[in-house]
Amino acid sequence: MAEAAPTEYFIQGITSTGKKFRPSDWSERLAGVMSGFGPGVRKGPNAYMQYSLYVRPTMIGDLKCVILDSRLRDIEPMAFDFVLNFAKDNDLVVTEACELQLEHATPQAKRHVI
Repeated sequence: MAEAAPTEYFIQGITSTGKKFRPSDWSERLAGVMSGFGPGVRKGPNAYMQYSLYVRPTMIGDLKCVILDSRLRDIEPMAFDFVLNFAKDNDLVVTEACELQLEHATPQAKRHVI
């Protein structure tokens, strides 16, 4: 049996009234705060910041977004709730979806958001 794709929440940088969310680097800031959660986190004097696999900034068209992976809920429920509450508190549009691998696409175009 194939494992189901994880649910992801696309937090868009636009409010429910259509206003663009500020500051302009909000997605990088939010993902930066959450960078300590997830596999492969480096620690110590030679560590460098990298975004978590579970909370990552992206662009969809010309709109900044943060993708929140539902697997974070299993690892750290409070961190998961923090991200969703950030979106709720700032009246940001949140869409529940998942990223799918396309079977016949070229390697560069294999990831599609639906």
